[in-house]
Amino acid sequence: MTFHRADVSAPAGDGTKSPGLVLAFLCIAQFMVFLDVSIVNVAIPSIERSRDISAADLPYAVTAYGTLLGGCLMLGSRLADTFGRRRVLQAGLALFGLASLAGGAAQEPILLFVSRGVQGLGAALIAPAALSTLTVTFAEGEARNKALGIWGGLAGIASVAGVVSGGLLTEGPGRRWIFFVNVPIAVAAVLLAPRILPESKGERRPFDIAGGGTARRTSRRSGSPGTTAPG
Repeated sequence: MTFHRADVSAPAGDGTKSPGLVLAFLCIAQFMVFLDVSIVNVAIPSIERSRDISAADLPYAVTAYGTLLGGCLMLGSRLADTFGRRRVLQAGLALFGLASLAGGAAQEPILLFVSRGVQGLGAALIAPAALSTLTVTFAEGEARNKALGIWGGLAGIASVAGVVSGGLLTEGPGRRWIFFVNVPIAVAAVLLAPRILPESKGERRPFDIAGGGTARRTSRRSGSPGTTAPG
């Protein structure tokens, strides 16, 4: 996933935050976002049997996440610029954790699909806020390039890890844990964010609601998690 943006942010903070800790925190958040793109795939047969979901409806357990993630990236980016990147990142983590808890506990198919969609919305808040925080934490040049390389590389690893961990969790503690595994990570991240991350904002610009709707429609047609955030 690539975000193209002109970052004209406020100062990154008071300068006391450790860049290494910031990068580690953002990598964990990014890893969780991309892990959930694929973690459900292996558990699909188990979900179908246990919740009596028709074959026609079953794909929603996968596509609801990617559609909301891709369709709301621009919204998440604009919210982060306007209200503060750390604040929006925390909100996204909280939403992601709550949706994961609801998804694991869901008994009805519609609740599972809604939970996956809300997970995607939380991820759409996390991803652009995390990238923006990274770019204001590391100065342009070699340091930022290395940080972006690590951060981006983990996205690919997470997609593969999602398939592996989905299988292990389904065969081990059970299919519900493909959702529950996110909860303690999200809770810890929300609590630790103020201690680790600097707060920053970007240029305030009007919300492009029509543009966001176009992006969501494009994402649904292409089946892609999305590749664009506001420039």
